[in-house]
Amino acid sequence: MSKRKIIISAAVLVVAVGGVSAILLNSKAAQTENKNQITIGAIGSDSQVWSHIAKLPETKKANIRIKVKDFSDGVSLNTATAQGKIDVNAFQSYAYYVAYNKSNASEKLAVLGTTYLEPMGVYSDKYKTIKDIPDGATIAIANNAANTARGLRLLATSGLITLKPNFGSLSGVNDILSNPRHLKFKEIDDTTGPRVIKDSQVDAALIGNTVALEGKLNVLKDAIIYEKINRSTKDNINILATSNKEKNNQNFKKLVKLYHSAAAQKYIKKTFDGTKVEVKEPISYLTK
Repeated sequence: MSKRKIIISAAVLVVAVGGVSAILLNSKAAQTENKNQITIGAIGSDSQVWSHIAKLPETKKANIRIKVKDFSDGVSLNTATAQGKIDVNAFQSYAYYVAYNKSNASEKLAVLGTTYLEPMGVYSDKYKTIKDIPDGATIAIANNAANTARGLRLLATSGLITLKPNFGSLSGVNDILSNPRHLKFKEIDDTTGPRVIKDSQVDAALIGNTVALEGKLNVLKDAIIYEKINRSTKDNINILATSNKEKNNQNFKKLVKLYHSAAAQKYIKKTFDGTKVEVKEPISYLTK
């Protein structure tokens, strides 16, 4: 082979090797980028929160990229998460999560950490305190099992009713043990709560905070009584969840710290007027 051909062959080899190396480097970079990108499925205000967290310097420093995908219902979001189509979701209470896992034994979720409690409140246009609620009063209550049970627990905490010992997260009015004030319960679509309190036939309504905010109500200021963070409300604490196989994913766990960062909390408190009450408890707090 001539010297000229040897030089050309060597040059071609160098270019080829360089091209392969570039492809390998680009492939490795893409894999790293995919590993560091987390898709969070969220509903309503949680989408707003995580879209803000995605832009924080703290998120960049944690070496992760957050992509937020909006959903309109919890069942499809949990299903997508369990199947790995969504990495992590942010929308549900611990009670909702437990109910989902019971109904989906083959595609279970796992808790990554606690985030906040949005207190449910009792609202009334007629009465200023819970003690003013009269005998025979009509209380509007959500027509879905989880919020019905939650509302009845709040009424029990206020002393208006007592509940049976086996009262659970999906129990209803049939599990009221005593009703000394002979309260009547009117089931409503819980999204209509802010309008219902103006109904002359309703004395008070149990309304979740997300719906209350949409109706320009602040649970900490406008409710005559609302949930506090204690053992009786632990099932109502919101969580971050992922598929069971990803429960030890270290990148996913970084999301919990980012949520509780000072920058994120400052935004959340200002935007939602303090009604998303931060809960920074370990996962074991939920299961005790």
